[in-house]
Amino acid sequence: MEPNKMGAYYEEFVVGEEIFHCQSKTVFESDNNLFSMLTMNHHPVHTNMDYCEKEQHGQILVPGTLVFCLVVHLSVMDISGKSIANLGYENIEHLEPTFINDTLYSKTKVLDKWESKSKSDRGILYVETTGYNQKNQDVIRFRRKVLVKKSPNLLP
Repeated sequence: MEPNKMGAYYEEFVVGEEIFHCQSKTVFESDNNLFSMLTMNHHPVHTNMDYCEKEQHGQILVPGTLVFCLVVHLSVMDISGKSIANLGYENIEHLEPTFINDTLYSKTKVLDKWESKSKSDRGILYVETTGYNQKNQDVIRFRRKVLVKKSPNLLP
């Protein structure tokens, strides 16, 4: 048996490839409550069933920031396991609502990559990650730049 590989080196990423991440996460009521309380998001649409039953979706909505956090972390084993830093996030789009007991999955497309101008032992990946639910509905999409180590076997 081969253990999980934590990330990939810069050279292993191919522009245009799409990576379907193997991890997934069902969002439980406890996840929603803890996140809402920790982040001081006390809006009743996230915490009050009576309120939500009278609103558009008729059920508690999971905060978009929790969905974002979960989908980023579902990609860690593949995208940023050997990273030095996430350099920035952009174009965060909330496409569909996420509800308690939805299961989140993610996939990432490598849009571009280039070598660091200041340090020869690293490069920058530009990727787009999409989170989707158990119904195969895309719920969130965002882009980010990740500073990734180059393979030590290929360094001078």
